[in-house]
Amino acid sequence: MAAKKTKKDRVEKKQSPKGKVYISATFNNTLITVTDMEGNALVWGSSGNVGFKGTRKSTPFAATTATDKVIKKAKEENALTEVEIYVKGPGPGRDAALRAIRSTGLKIAMIADVTPIPHNGPRPKKKRRA
Repeated sequence: MAAKKTKKDRVEKKQSPKGKVYISATFNNTLITVTDMEGNALVWGSSGNVGFKGTRKSTPFAATTATDKVIKKAKEENALTEVEIYVKGPGPGRDAALRAIRSTGLKIAMIADVTPIPHNGPRPKKKRRA
């Protein structure tokens, strides 16, 4: 049998003032993940996680609410002060999430769009016969 873990045995979370925020804005939802500089996830959330369902999940308001909740939690638990933001996807929550981060008072070091763009894409349909 394994011995019961005590407080000393638990791993302490590292307090890092810098972090990365990944925003994935799809047409149906907005996902927000806060990581440390190495890429280890600290906090995450989404429009659905906050309590929105159905078509309301895809609104900018839902994205703002989700972002506020995630950033607040990241500031409390990890003393986050400066972030790099990576935005992916074409959804309506994209700009709203950025505005929400700006309003929380975090210093934004960089904003990058990492939306994947095909350089050739799938094979086109065959030509229509006349």
